[in-house]
Amino acid sequence: MEFGDRSVLKDHGLSRRSLLAGALSAAGLSALGGAPAAAGTRGARVLIATNEPWGTYHVAPLLPEARRLGWEVVQLVPDLSGIKPGDPVPVATPDRIPPADLLVVTGAGDWPADCAARLPKLPMIASSLAYQLPVEAPRAAEFRERLRAVTASSPAEAKVFDDYLGTRRPITVVGTPQTDDLPRHKPEPGTVLVLTSVTRSSQTGGSAPGTELLLAAAERLAVAGKHILVGLHPREDRSLWDRYEISSVPSIQASARAEAAIGIPGTVFPVVAAVGVPLVGCTDPRLQIPGYLLSVCSHTITTPDDAVSAVAAAEPVSREVLYEAVGPIGGSARRLLKVWRKAGVRV
Repeated sequence: MEFGDRSVLKDHGLSRRSLLAGALSAAGLSALGGAPAAAGTRGARVLIATNEPWGTYHVAPLLPEARRLGWEVVQLVPDLSGIKPGDPVPVATPDRIPPADLLVVTGAGDWPADCAARLPKLPMIASSLAYQLPVEAPRAAEFRERLRAVTASSPAEAKVFDDYLGTRRPITVVGTPQTDDLPRHKPEPGTVLVLTSVTRSSQTGGSAPGTELLLAAAERLAVAGKHILVGLHPREDRSLWDRYEISSVPSIQASARAEAAIGIPGTVFPVVAAVGVPLVGCTDPRLQIPGYLLSVCSHTITTPDDAVSAVAAAEPVSREVLYEAVGPIGGSARRLLKVWRKAGVRV
């Protein structure tokens, strides 16, 4: 369950597992990219498979460091249906998997597990790039013995990822690559950033309960005179929020303008906290949220009537809480790729 996948997927008539497994077998992935490439033929190449098969926004922050090293990072996707034109992340479909040095899975959902099964000869590691729940994933046992290393962003995330994978092994804390280029916090008076989640489930990922609460909270804040700046999740329905200013830049950059932020706690919360923005979390009884994501919230609310007072009283978190939730700040992509290199990427 990656960023945005905070509840159980609804039944679409055809399960994601059946759909994705079918895509792999039909395209013959087992005959492509199943072994490391011969040395001396090209630069290092890493394949990544995520729980959200088309969620390239998890991989994009790694590209600058990969390019600096002369590496190619390629995300495996079932097809191109979820890839927008101009997406900076290189992708490969099952019928066109290039030779590679390493397979990285960011979770143990159906797509990563299926990719692991079809690429049995590649060195493999697991790197958490988005939050999971501290419950062993049903398919984690299929590949965890192959893992040469496991990484997480922070100490708290490492504990959750360990439970999720069922590995019971040391996990290297590398930080969050999104913190490598944090904006300077210059809050504009009266501006509140609303961090959305996903209202509708799709083949890419699930929805998050609590959108109604967040919408109502934003309305209360607007009536109280706050300027609402919306940071959209990449898969959120834009039309729900078009009455407000929708940020033209990613949520982390947009947070530099905000006096406070409010939203459904997710992977972006610790990073926004690292910018120095006080956070208010909207929680719903149906939500399952790891404790470390709640720890960076100055307050949490369950009713929109509390939104105005919670935002007014919100304060930044302490350095100790921030480190536990987000990990070391700066140089995170470099640390992560150093682990990848040791695990199997040739130099």
